[in-house]
Amino acid sequence: MPYPARLNPHLDRARAHSKAWARGMDMIDVPQHGRVVWTEHDLDSHDYALLCAYTHPDAGAAELDVITDWYVWVFYFDDHFLELYKRTGDIESARAYLDRIDLFMPAEGKITATPENPVERGLADLWDRTVPHRSAAWRRRFVDSTKALLEESLWELANINEGRLANPIEYVEMRRKVGGAPWSANLVEHSVHAEVPDAIAATRPLEVLRDCFADSVHLRNDLFSYQREVQDEGELSNGVLVFEKFLGLTTQEAVEAVNDLITSRLHQFEHTALTEVPALFDEHGVDPAARAATFAYVKGLQDWQSGGHEWHLRSSRYMNEGALDDRPPAVRILSSLLATAPQRLRAYNHPPFSEVRVARPAVEPPFPVRLNRHLDGCRRRNVDWARTTGLLDGVVWDERKLRAADLPLCAAGIHPDATAERLDVTSDWLTWSTYADDWFQEVFGATRDLAAAKAWHERLKLFMGDRLSPLNPLETALADLWPRTDDRDAVRRAVESMTGSWLWRLANLAQNRIPDPIDHIEMRRRTFGAELSMTLTAPGARPALKNLAADYGGLLNDLYSYRKEIRHDGELDNGVLVVRNFLGCSEERAFEVVADLADARLAEFRHAADASLQDWLAGVAHWHEHAGRYTGTELGHHPRFSGPTGIGTSSLRISSLLPAGR
Repeated sequence: MPYPARLNPHLDRARAHSKAWARGMDMIDVPQHGRVVWTEHDLDSHDYALLCAYTHPDAGAAELDVITDWYVWVFYFDDHFLELYKRTGDIESARAYLDRIDLFMPAEGKITATPENPVERGLADLWDRTVPHRSAAWRRRFVDSTKALLEESLWELANINEGRLANPIEYVEMRRKVGGAPWSANLVEHSVHAEVPDAIAATRPLEVLRDCFADSVHLRNDLFSYQREVQDEGELSNGVLVFEKFLGLTTQEAVEAVNDLITSRLHQFEHTALTEVPALFDEHGVDPAARAATFAYVKGLQDWQSGGHEWHLRSSRYMNEGALDDRPPAVRILSSLLATAPQRLRAYNHPPFSEVRVARPAVEPPFPVRLNRHLDGCRRRNVDWARTTGLLDGVVWDERKLRAADLPLCAAGIHPDATAERLDVTSDWLTWSTYADDWFQEVFGATRDLAAAKAWHERLKLFMGDRLSPLNPLETALADLWPRTDDRDAVRRAVESMTGSWLWRLANLAQNRIPDPIDHIEMRRRTFGAELSMTLTAPGARPALKNLAADYGGLLNDLYSYRKEIRHDGELDNGVLVVRNFLGCSEERAFEVVADLADARLAEFRHAADASLQDWLAGVAHWHEHAGRYTGTELGHHPRFSGPTGIGTSSLRISSLLPAGR
């Protein structure tokens, strides 16, 4: 914990106020359907005022009262839902209960419904005391995060009823919603009177800060609440339990792994705040006042981290006997930094182009493969198209490399019912994006020139909107593809997301930094280009299912491309390497974990019982197994040079690959 915990001087007032408020809302000693949720002793011993005084140390007295009431309300909701619905398993009544709560959170206008229980009464009161003081953008974000906090409780209840334990990726995603930390982040903005500018609130750096904050808060809570939730309540939504079962660890080993993940997320938080947020300000022209507000928000999240940790050490709600550290704050921080330094440094110490000792896997398609009947003709036309547009430049690709990649095979699998014309479009897009990925690696991976890469990305965005003259084969091919493409707005967003993610990958390469595990998973969806291929073949699929399928495809690609990326390309953003670094395990064990994660996401997809992306999943798996892109023969081949490792990119004449005139 690298930040000092500080205590708000208005604690005693907040304690007295919040108890009176809770009593007025009938939260204390008032039975609900015959069950007393809280006694006065429960509220006193949990000490939510102490939580808020630690997590909002600079809030004024009135603001601290409001914030404390919000936390009393949210913890009461959690225990109220537990007693009435989790313990009974009554999911239908739970749905009706949550539907009514929605009536007391209008983004605009006044509340018109009459509250019928303490949760509704408390929410109605707090909504009127908080929401009118904030901007429309903040209200929209707060409504979304509050709804997610409440509605995802059904996910926990469904898992309990089914006896189903989430996989680690699913758990982190859903815990962000049901755990409420994004909701807490909104209240940080309220308490420090510093809203994040709406223009940058949805950008990657701000989302990463929020998500790192959320993951650290939730996983810390899992450590302290393991005994109460798992042993006393039969809860399945706990990260320690998830790690314990998924990785086959003892409870103590799982605790250590969860703690390491908290550390990794805090490191990612710092990295993003220091390296990505300032550049974001410049990119969006954020004025000085808005910059100051954003940094006040970042500091507020840091205060919440340290304060939340301190409260967990002191609250009777959690398992914390003997855990309180009475050393001075400076000593505790120094001890924390020293203890976590090896984990921080390990991420920057990977030697590029290192040996690979594991064999390429073989994977059966998860669903029956249906290949488009126009495949053979598509293969012929694809080679002609690549030659005509200049992609077979003899620098990045030649005809042999194109045929080995066999992108028409992938297109035929993920788009089995397309007409010959539509199959050509899908095949050509896959060819273009794969060539672009290799081109990007050849040009910018060699030079680590982030500024040039950013300029290329911005020009590409313009190229999909304006009629610019193509300056290289990549743009020539795109100019040919664009008029043949349907739903260009969605395709443009997918391409921009993909190529933008390559800038993130390049930044990691320039810093020789292996990414944080969660950041890798979430960015892999973009770097793999899953959104582009799904937009072309299954545009109507639900976003949650797209993430499941994208994770399966991306993790599968990490397994197949591991030798190419680590040994031949000097890459760092590969799931096997990320797991090796995080767990400190062997390549073989890392392969097993990545394969298990892919299988777990596939099982989650099957659990959703939706057929909309089955062809995509089957086609992607079939292509990885049968295309030559990742075989030993092709890894030793390069149009411009050959050698035992494929190293030598830096010897290329880079100017020959860049747009003319650069």
